[in-house]
Amino acid sequence: MTRVRVRGIYATALTATFERVVQASQVIRERFEETFPADPPAASVKTTADRQGVGVHGEQSAVDTVGDELGDLSRDTFAWPADLPRGGVYAGEVSETLGSGALVDCGEGTGFLPYSKTAGHVDEGDRLRVQVREPRPCWADSRPVLDTTVRMQGSLADLVRGKRGGRGGPELAEILPVDPPDGWGVDWAPAADDAGLDALGETLESLGERAGSLDAAFDDAPAPGDAAPHTYWAGEATRWVWFGREARFALDERRRAVVPTMPGHHRTKAATGAASTAVDFVEAVCGDLSGGESDSDDAFPFAAVVGQFGPEQGDSVGIGHGKPDGRRIDLGPAAVTDIDGETVTVERKISGGGTYDALGVPKQDGDVATTKLREGRWWYPTVYRGEDGERRGTYVNVCTPVEVFPDEVRYVDLHVDVVRRPDGTVERVDDDELDAAVKAGLVAEPLAKKARSVAAAVERAL
Repeated sequence: MTRVRVRGIYATALTATFERVVQASQVIRERFEETFPADPPAASVKTTADRQGVGVHGEQSAVDTVGDELGDLSRDTFAWPADLPRGGVYAGEVSETLGSGALVDCGEGTGFLPYSKTAGHVDEGDRLRVQVREPRPCWADSRPVLDTTVRMQGSLADLVRGKRGGRGGPELAEILPVDPPDGWGVDWAPAADDAGLDALGETLESLGERAGSLDAAFDDAPAPGDAAPHTYWAGEATRWVWFGREARFALDERRRAVVPTMPGHHRTKAATGAASTAVDFVEAVCGDLSGGESDSDDAFPFAAVVGQFGPEQGDSVGIGHGKPDGRRIDLGPAAVTDIDGETVTVERKISGGGTYDALGVPKQDGDVATTKLREGRWWYPTVYRGEDGERRGTYVNVCTPVEVFPDEVRYVDLHVDVVRRPDGTVERVDDDELDAAVKAGLVAEPLAKKARSVAAAVERAL
């Protein structure tokens, strides 16, 4: 059984999912009324900063096992490997300097090096050794954060290259039979205070082996000035898992088996930090609000969530157009013009130049795109009109179930779409792109089957 450490808003549901959870938080221990071992994990699972999914980091086999298990949650769950995984060490070249840091080309990807994380001034073209300190999901706007200090990260301790001695640590650390490798110091984590001698020893031994491997890689590799971009150490295996709307409801069901859970618990928590806090408060005060019903779309209080947290009419929202390969394209900003039940209408002003995809109609200054986004629906229509109000075409995008968050609408595009041209002709397009995505392993066949079924229904309706 894979040892897994879990943190974040999905922790309760995922603790109920995995067979062997270690280093559980106090809240999780109380909810499950059991003692979890303090053993070091083979994989760590943590909610991403935007609450859209989780990052899985650790040993390759464990990350693969956990990633596959999470991928089976629902049709609209996606998992992607990281270009720059946690802990990866590279010879990089500064490609651009910014106000607070520099962009560094590491070969496998580009990271951001804050000036506070380097001892000296850096200029464009400089080559230096960097490590990925804070990886970022592939759908995020920000880049992975780099550091020039090299460390081996663990849940109970870190080994820091070039550091003498250690910082704090549990009393048992004084009698450990294992010492850090020469040239490395220990930074103990607070969780180490509750760990036993075996767990502390295993942690230090594992980190030491990785540190030794890195030292050997440095000994046999060229200097950054001669090698950049170059990979010294590939880091921990890292996978990013994005949860779609169906996945969040599936996680609700698993959480409900452990503790009272309102309909749409994870869907609401994924919206904002304030929404997450509000859910905790409501469930603590009122208990289970499901009324004995299953956690269905009908039970999710979308109107109440939008009314409390937004968006509101007049707000501006982004349209996070996800791609099956993990990329996210921002189609916004869009102005919210109407909210009717579970449908939010937004408008975007179009600049002239080029043509509308698949419609073959030139874009003109003054054109307006009106999009109706219904929470939970597998498609959404956009109507393009000229400045005079004349309809220039309709484009129906087929996607994973739409989620309308306060600042952004999110989904993953499933390639196949349906268009209605100004002359009234209707055509289904990009089936070949969906077929290619299935062949490449980016879209599972059950999801592709759903996309084709939705496209066929939309084509008949138009």
